[in-house]
Amino acid sequence: MVIQPDNFVQTILLRDNRIIRIPDAFLFSMSPDEYCQKKAAESGSSFYSSFRFLTLPRRRAITALYAYCREIDDVVDECTDMALARKMLADWRKEIDAMLDGQPTHPVTIALYPHLSIYHIQGKHLHALIDGMQMDLYQTTYPNFETLSSYCWHVAGVVGLLAANIFGATQPQTMQYAEKLGLAFQLTNIIRDVGDDVRLGRIYLPADEMMEFDVSKDDILNLRQTDNFARYMAFMAKRAHAAYDEAFALLPREDRKSQKPGLIMAEIYRALLVKIEKNGFRVLEKRTSLSSLSKLWLAWKGYIRD
Repeated sequence: MVIQPDNFVQTILLRDNRIIRIPDAFLFSMSPDEYCQKKAAESGSSFYSSFRFLTLPRRRAITALYAYCREIDDVVDECTDMALARKMLADWRKEIDAMLDGQPTHPVTIALYPHLSIYHIQGKHLHALIDGMQMDLYQTTYPNFETLSSYCWHVAGVVGLLAANIFGATQPQTMQYAEKLGLAFQLTNIIRDVGDDVRLGRIYLPADEMMEFDVSKDDILNLRQTDNFARYMAFMAKRAHAAYDEAFALLPREDRKSQKPGLIMAEIYRALLVKIEKNGFRVLEKRTSLSSLSKLWLAWKGYIRD
C-alpha cells in the first residue's frame, strides 16, 4: 500500500492499482462510522439535519449512504483531472462490487455493508449514482427537460429510493413518493446552484426552455442577471413546488410516520426555495442558504408535526 497526498487535504490509497481517497484522520484514529459522521457533518447539508431524529441503526445507515453520495460527488466536483476522475469513479464501482461480495475496504463501504440486507440497499441503485456522476464528466448542458429528468433520477431519485427503504417503507407507492421527492430536491438544488455550476462549466437548465424564455447561454456563462432569467427561474420554481406537492400526494398514510425524515428535508428545502424566490432569484450572484439554526428549527417543527 502506497499513500500519497492529493490536492484535497486527503490521501489517495493505491491498492492493486485501485485509487481511493481516504483522509489521514481515518488512517490513524477514526472508525468507519465516525468517518461517515464527519463526512456528513462537514457537508452542512439540509439532509444531515433530519438524520438526528432517527433511531441509531437507521441513522448509521443513512449517514453511511450520504457519505457515499458525498464521496462520489466530490470526485466530480473537486478533481480537475478528468482522466483521474474517471479512474476514481471506476474504482468506486469496483469497491461497490467488492462490498456486495462481502469484502469492503473503504471506510464508507465498511460502514454501509452491515445495512445492505436489513434496509434493502441494492447494488444497482448504488451503481446508478455513479452513472449520474459520470454524466457530469461527459455532459455539461441538457437539450430538454426529459434529459435533465434522467440526470435528476440518477443523482437524486435513486437517493430517494435508498433513503425511503432506510427510513422504513411498507407500501409500493412510497417508492413513487421517494422518486418524486428526489426530483423536487434536485430541482431546488439546480435553481440554488446556477451560479456555482456555471463556474464549474455546467448548465443544468434545458436549452429549449432557455430559448423559450429568451435566456441565452452567453447570459448564463457571463452571470448576467436579467429579467428574462428571473422569469425562467420563477418557472423552474413553480415546477419544483409542483414536484413537492405531487410527492406529498403520493405518500401513503401508512408510511407517513416512518418517512418523517424525508418530510423534514422537504420542509427545509422548500423554505430554501421560498427564500430564493423572495430574493428575486439572484442565484447567479451568490448562493442562497439557510443558517444552521434555521435548519434545526425547521427540522424540529417537521418532527413534532403530525
